[in-house]
Amino acid sequence: MFIYSFSMGITPGPNNIIALSTGVNYGFKKALPFAFGVIVGFNLLIAALGFGIGGIIANNNQLMDLLAFVAVGFITFMGFKIASSPTEIKDGNNDNPGFIYGVFLQLINPKAWTSSLGAIAAFNLAGNNIGILLYMLISVFVVFFCIVFWAYAGSKITRFLSNKTKHRIFNLLMGGSLILLAAYLFFMKI
Repeated sequence: MFIYSFSMGITPGPNNIIALSTGVNYGFKKALPFAFGVIVGFNLLIAALGFGIGGIIANNNQLMDLLAFVAVGFITFMGFKIASSPTEIKDGNNDNPGFIYGVFLQLINPKAWTSSLGAIAAFNLAGNNIGILLYMLISVFVVFFCIVFWAYAGSKITRFLSNKTKHRIFNLLMGGSLILLAAYLFFMKI
């Protein structure tokens, strides 16, 4: 479970791109609320799927379609937000992705759903309350480490983005990658 959780948590996906970009644009400390939101949202998703709601949702095509379109919209929104982020770190009150963004993203993040459903299937956790709770406990620490790692990396690469042009290119690449992911998801759904 640990190895599976780590491999799913450390690989690039919407959470990690947003954590990296938040670290670059707002600093490491400002990325922590988002990281905590990811942990809470991911564990809520595991609990919902593992304790039975997942089957109800997965068998409702209209609800799955709605979730897919909400995911595409939210990931696109986050992509535009990152692409248009300022090219200097702001210390004051700002609009960096925070706790609520982290929680909400998990509920519609295709990678989080894949990871959760994959773990439930691979480790035969459906209906296994102890197993689900163990996986949730492991994911708290592993997901926190992975998200914080990406945020910290972002805060450290800021020095390589010393001029506004390099920083703007970074923001456009990170935001653009989320927008491309959303477009891919949209066209896969049509």
